[in-house]
Amino acid sequence: KSSKPKRGKGKRSKKQAKKVVKEGDIFSPDAMLNAYYICHNAPAFLECRGFPWPGSPKKKKKKGK
Repeated sequence: KSSKPKRGKGKRSKKQAKKVVKEGDIFSPDAMLNAYYICHNAPAFLECRGFPWPGSPKKKKKKGK
C-alpha cells in the first residue's frame, strides 16, 4: 500500500476545463497525402472519409481474444 497521502481533486482553472474541438479539413494537403497511402481506390477513400459507397460489402468485425 502506498505511503503517500491521498489528495482531493481540488479546483481546476476555467482555462483548463474548456476544450476547443477543431474540425479538420478532409481535403487538406496532409489529409490527402494520408489518404493516398491508406486507401487503395475511390470507394475505400470515400468510406474512410465517412461516405460509404452504395452497394459496398460491409466489413466484418474481428472478435478480441
